[in-house]
Amino acid sequence: MKPTQSAHLNAASPMPVQSGTTRRRWMQMAGATLGVAAASQWQPATSNAAESTDPDRPLNLAIIGVANRGASNVAGVKSQNLTALCDVDENYLQAASKQFPKARLYRDYREMIREEGELDGVVISTPDHHHAPATIRAIESGLHVYCEKPLTHTVAEARAIRLAAKEAGVVTQMGTQIHAGSNYRRVVEMIQDGVIGNVTRVHVWVGKGWGATELPSPKGEAPSNVDWDLWLGPAPKIAYTPGLHPASWRRYRAYGAGTLGDMGCHYVDLPFWALGLHLPSSIVADGAPPSDDYCPTGLKVRYHFDATDHHDEIDLTWYDGDRSPKELEGISVPGSGVLFVGDKGMMIATYGSYTLLPKEKFADFKPAAPRIAESIGHHQEWIQAIRGQGTPLCQFDYSGPLTETVLLGTVAHQCGRELKFNASDMVCVGDDAATALLSKDYREGWSVDAAATAKA
Repeated sequence: MKPTQSAHLNAASPMPVQSGTTRRRWMQMAGATLGVAAASQWQPATSNAAESTDPDRPLNLAIIGVANRGASNVAGVKSQNLTALCDVDENYLQAASKQFPKARLYRDYREMIREEGELDGVVISTPDHHHAPATIRAIESGLHVYCEKPLTHTVAEARAIRLAAKEAGVVTQMGTQIHAGSNYRRVVEMIQDGVIGNVTRVHVWVGKGWGATELPSPKGEAPSNVDWDLWLGPAPKIAYTPGLHPASWRRYRAYGAGTLGDMGCHYVDLPFWALGLHLPSSIVADGAPPSDDYCPTGLKVRYHFDATDHHDEIDLTWYDGDRSPKELEGISVPGSGVLFVGDKGMMIATYGSYTLLPKEKFADFKPAAPRIAESIGHHQEWIQAIRGQGTPLCQFDYSGPLTETVLLGTVAHQCGRELKFNASDMVCVGDDAATALLSKDYREGWSVDAAATAKA
């Protein structure tokens, strides 16, 4: 199947710079009125299909990737009518079919999307290198899409997918489930309320490490239950290599983006939401010597965001693996988290808690009444939006730039130099080699044609 749609991307209009006080007031109003990541100038796409969907009819959904992360997503949407299941691993597919015996089974999602004529949407839980090929084919077929993080494998794919979804008017959601948690909402409210003042520095770190120091060796034949050629999909053809399926693919560039690609969309999500971030203007990374084949065992990336309506200039620094810190800004930090540094204090936030610092200053602090409504559930946001009720908070208009930012860190590490990123043209200024790494080649039959023309 060859995609027929190409994306023509429009630059976000430059915004006038305001004072930190005015920005904070604007963000407070945005949080109070919209209650979501809507401290942003990008408006949600409206699904044409949602208006005609019977709210009493279970949605017809297809699942691409049914095990591991996919099994959790199946559980999140199992209240609907799961009419088709797709997985390259026959063992996973047969196990899932026992739970949904009426679902039609596929090994190749391209065939499934072509053949299934009564679908409302698809849920994609594949390795990263399949995210964009599956998503673009679904969008071009007019289907609503829930896709796991990171949204895509390359910066160009993220740009193309975002614009394609907007043009098609489909409802989208990226699988950053922690975004639906109460703690993130409370942190966003306090940052936007100026509890720690004007934030100009953020540290984000994750102690885990999805990296490698060499490529695994091909060995023998693929197990009979795994269609190896389909698992490779858009990636270069290689002999069967044990260990890549089902999880270690994250360590290798042809399929994943290391720890930053795996966890960045979860943790960088919080400052993106709280501060109204969009895309950085410069990126510089430090880690082990870069490889074209495998991801680093540890990485430190500094992103610089220019001042906008939403914030002053901000430096956001990411750390993972063996570059993950035990102390930041003179204080001990937990194994993973986010540290906001403001001119009136600091805040450490994890998935489930937050701490205001210095503790003695905030000993008597009482947070304001919550104003961001509790989530009905990350999957339910998407399901209900398809029915015309509400807007998913991690729709592609929001999660596309978040994914671009995360993946720009991996490009900076590969290049080994600071990148100056022109977001409007989607180029690394004066650096053709770096710009080339914003996209990639595909095996025949798996291309994402929209990414080839992606600009902004």
